[in-house]
Amino acid sequence: MKANTITILLLLMISIPAYSSQTVLDSPLSGSWYPSNPETLKSQIDNYIDNVHEKKLKDVIALILPHAGYTYSGQTAAYGIKEIIGEKYSRVIVLGPSHRSYMKNSICVPKNFNAFKTPLGTTSLDEKFIDKLKKYPEVILNDQTQYNEHSVLMELPLLQIALGQFKLVPIVVGQLDLGTAKKIGDILNSLIDDQTLIIASSDFTHYGQRFSYTPFPLNFQTEAKIKKLDMESVKEIEDINFKGFSKYISKTGITACGSDPILILLAMLPKNTQTFFLNYDTSGRQTGDFKNSVSYVSMAFTGTWDSKSYNKNKTLEIVKAKDDILTKSDKENLLKLARSTLVYYMKNRAMPTPEQLGIKITPGMRQTMGVFVTLHEQGKLRGCIGEIMPKRSLYVAVMHQSINAALRDYRFSQVQTAELPDLEFEISALTPPKPVSSYKDIVIGKDGIIISKNGYSAVYLPQVAPEQGWNLAQTLTHLSRKAGLPSNAWKEGAKFTTFQAIVFNEKRM
Repeated sequence: MKANTITILLLLMISIPAYSSQTVLDSPLSGSWYPSNPETLKSQIDNYIDNVHEKKLKDVIALILPHAGYTYSGQTAAYGIKEIIGEKYSRVIVLGPSHRSYMKNSICVPKNFNAFKTPLGTTSLDEKFIDKLKKYPEVILNDQTQYNEHSVLMELPLLQIALGQFKLVPIVVGQLDLGTAKKIGDILNSLIDDQTLIIASSDFTHYGQRFSYTPFPLNFQTEAKIKKLDMESVKEIEDINFKGFSKYISKTGITACGSDPILILLAMLPKNTQTFFLNYDTSGRQTGDFKNSVSYVSMAFTGTWDSKSYNKNKTLEIVKAKDDILTKSDKENLLKLARSTLVYYMKNRAMPTPEQLGIKITPGMRQTMGVFVTLHEQGKLRGCIGEIMPKRSLYVAVMHQSINAALRDYRFSQVQTAELPDLEFEISALTPPKPVSSYKDIVIGKDGIIISKNGYSAVYLPQVAPEQGWNLAQTLTHLSRKAGLPSNAWKEGAKFTTFQAIVFNEKRM
């Protein structure tokens, strides 16, 4: 073997991190983002904390912390960290943005790691919690993404100093739309308890050519304008304004790298939350040069996680009926049948046959099942009608209810031909309804619900409550109103029937 070939092989061996076969992630940030010597690192963090003299808050459930090198962001982070020193949390969830991996509408947890290591020691991961997260389609498993992402790892030494023993849930957050951010917030809310601390890791405005963000020219007003940008975003967070914060990000283009983790946090916060702005700084102020400047914010949130708002240890998965009742081919054909039937009917004002539409009816489609057909347009509900009781073949029910959902849902105007290309069809194939002895037997996210009382009744599909972020009490309150009953009618004298659904739509097939 030639000498230069040996050299190349040795270089490759040196450059590949040894995380692939490890169960412990040894942080690659040591010696660059913060000191590698444990005593030096501890002394640095302790000094930052000692500089904070504000009164300590009680019942902190979440923090927003920066994640730049400690030389720049450490002092600001210390304002948040000091609020939790000596507190007891069984679990800390760190939500950090993905700087290097594109993960549309996804979050990432470790696949093989069971602990993270820094110069200050080793912190175990909450493997049971992570295993529950793995069940959701929005969650991907990737150790390399975890190894490469500093936004989560930078918070760990700070937490080790403040808390000592706890279990970590490191989550790298991809690029989320609002619906997914809320859904992930709901998922996390369904799994946490009142001993959980949430950290949203984020730096704020990245100003300058280096960051491709110069909304105003560099001059004597730059510092004030950057601060104005940041403080207006902080105001939306203080108001726990989920949509307002998102709109502000879109309107200004402000380069707050952790905006998606912050959105998840805002979606999670309970109604009793109080917000506290703790500290603000910029690298521009520290260096005296705003040509390229990054902003740092520390915030705290106090309150109590509403552990009774969710069915603990229950997932928010929508598909709970035995999914093997219908094959993938059955589902694809049913969706095609629903759309084709509506298109044909709106053109000819007559019900077609499957043969006219060129769609083969499989044995699975001939099963007798209840069904609902739901239409969405640009993410908004456009119509939803169905039949709960199994009384005819599934394919026949789908054909009729696709027309009804478009033209006979009294809540909406009739669908127009021009809208057809923008419609998204969703089908919920239902199991036979069964009565339950009490509303306490209802499982949110699993059960469709029928309420009956004094001759009034109403129904919700299984997916309604998770999509709206409702707990059981909220769901039954809204369902009572839908039935024309008082809001608290569900508490006494009402009868409940439940069913499950196989839910599939065009977007996810």
